[in-house]
Amino acid sequence: MVVAVKIDEKYSTVLFGALMSLGMSFSMSLTLTIINLGFVPDFFERWLRAFAIGFVVSFPTSLIIIPFVRRAVDRLTVD
Repeated sequence: MVVAVKIDEKYSTVLFGALMSLGMSFSMSLTLTIINLGFVPDFFERWLRAFAIGFVVSFPTSLIIIPFVRRAVDRLTVD
């Protein structure tokens, strides 16, 4: 049985930032590790380290940037 967990809307910015940072850190660290190192024997460990560092930096950064981006999008789009 699957139980759906609902999170209060007041946490939507934090949840959005966490999920966006997770996805971006995952894809960017993977891509850049492949480009810079190729598939070396310790690729997985190096990629996980890059991913962890990327997420630690990108998550708080996204929480700072999200409100500014939302305001900019609101100003640039038509209702």
